[in-house]
Amino acid sequence: MSLVDSFEKIPVQIFADDKIASAHVAREIADLIRQKQKEGKPCVLGLATGSTPKTLYKELVALHRHQGLSFKNGITFNLDEYYPIEPNALQSYHRFMNTHLFDHIDIDKSNTHVPDGTIDKNDVRAYAATYEKKIELAGGIDYQVLGIGLNGHIGFNEPGSGRHSGTRLVALDNTTRLANAYEFTSIAQVPRLAITVGINTILKARKIVLLGWGIHKAPVIRKSVEGTVTDHVPASFLQEHPNCSFVLDEGAAQELTRFKTP
Repeated sequence: MSLVDSFEKIPVQIFADDKIASAHVAREIADLIRQKQKEGKPCVLGLATGSTPKTLYKELVALHRHQGLSFKNGITFNLDEYYPIEPNALQSYHRFMNTHLFDHIDIDKSNTHVPDGTIDKNDVRAYAATYEKKIELAGGIDYQVLGIGLNGHIGFNEPGSGRHSGTRLVALDNTTRLANAYEFTSIAQVPRLAITVGINTILKARKIVLLGWGIHKAPVIRKSVEGTVTDHVPASFLQEHPNCSFVLDEGAAQELTRFKTP
């Protein structure tokens, strides 16, 4: 075991910038889709929203347009959605996914799943169980894409979320609402609730790749990769996954011990 390995409890790949990093991940996803096509099987992708995966989706669209990558065998499940919100609202993750990916590829829209922000609150628990069941019936997530919040959230699993949490309605942390306020006219407009898949749901994926860009993400990346496993930093639970990696640009890696105190 190298000294780097002794500090980093999750494999970390570092690239010069987010475009190069995203192209690398897009090629991985493309290879998996094509492999599944040869086997006559669906490829089940877990997808994220927010500013981080935009470059990845741009790269996937480019592979579809210029290299003939087909998504016809693709089934997707998104991590989360604001609550309550209409699917056609400017800030909804339904709209985000259509704008950045689904409208530009040949995926069957009936095979794309984003949590429904219009469900009656009394029906959310049953809806969440159904969402989990759909993932299970699809064969489970083959490849889960994650971003990370400044407080360590993955999906909208805020600090305090348990290792065994499932899909549910959650209250958004104020740091999360502040970070997402750029999508709205003011922080007062940012929903206080969201539907998210749970940490347990995420950890069931066969492969997990967490993307992290920018020096502002560096402190929480270090806590997640080098710190103890704790619900104070939900991303630290990824240390327990056998096939997880962090894909970072140079800024997001700056606080890792190998750079901070080499």
